[in-house]
Amino acid sequence: MGDVAMTVPVLLAVLKRYPDIRITVLTKAFMAPIFSGLPRTQVVVAQVKDKHKGVAGLYRLFKELQRAKINAVADLHNVLRSNILIRFFKFSGVRVRQIDKGRVAKKALTRAKSKIFSPLKTTHERYADVFAQLGYPVQLSKADVLTKSDLNAQLAQRIGNAPKKWVGVAPFAAFSGKMYPLALMKEIVSDLTQYKGYKVMLFGGGKSEVAQLTKMAKVHEDCICMAGQLDFASELDLISNLDLMLAMDSGNAHLAALYGVPTLTLWGVTHPYAGFAPFGQPADNCITADREQYPLIPTSVYGNKFPEGYESVMETISPKRVVDRIQELLG
Repeated sequence: MGDVAMTVPVLLAVLKRYPDIRITVLTKAFMAPIFSGLPRTQVVVAQVKDKHKGVAGLYRLFKELQRAKINAVADLHNVLRSNILIRFFKFSGVRVRQIDKGRVAKKALTRAKSKIFSPLKTTHERYADVFAQLGYPVQLSKADVLTKSDLNAQLAQRIGNAPKKWVGVAPFAAFSGKMYPLALMKEIVSDLTQYKGYKVMLFGGGKSEVAQLTKMAKVHEDCICMAGQLDFASELDLISNLDLMLAMDSGNAHLAALYGVPTLTLWGVTHPYAGFAPFGQPADNCITADREQYPLIPTSVYGNKFPEGYESVMETISPKRVVDRIQELLG
């Protein structure tokens, strides 16, 4: 989800710079609401588990995409399916360019021996490079964000109209190496709810996460579990109205950044140097684990690999440090 969300600021920059072009986004059905705020953009759903499965299905998808009269293809994914699909476009004479994921540089950043610890090109910049190669160069700006949405009456009523700062908290991540210990996150939520000016909203997905967040919300006043309560489009509407989002190196951080929401991220065995920091956020909003104590960080790009003894790197980030930064950002 994070990779998909990170395309939006780049697409918005392209659409602003080139008012005569239209964009067709190919993605999965669940991701479609992410692009709803973009002008001159249509979404085509890839049904890779049935209708568009296999080489024959991808050729069927190619024929469907031809109806959109596509003049150029920007492959921002560069995986097996997209590699097959762009071959069909190439053979039909359509210009195609692919993302350079920088795998060699990322390997040098994450390896244990002879590590090269220096910031790499951001994913947003890599996406922009693809459009530049197609003849649509852009300069990315912090202004390339979506406008916040209006909340429906039912959701607004549920949250309440008290004049409080809305703080989103998304404590989970795909891999344990990127997740802040839940016990410490509970301390953060407890501290935040002590300030009567904050309304804390918990985000997550999946039965286990929903159960844990529901239990956490019941303990504190001014804390609401939003996990499992909204469809994805409504969740995006709510996120766009937050005053701040606290998240891991994960999809929720990128979703909040799409709307220019101040986004505070916590980093374990991954690191912003790999290029996955949320769009438009200052470096101080990325709170990283202690590299003096754990010098092999980052141990992987996605947080799925780390050596023995690195299971507790997140514990070097104190709850107080996080709460203090939130208070600085909210005033």
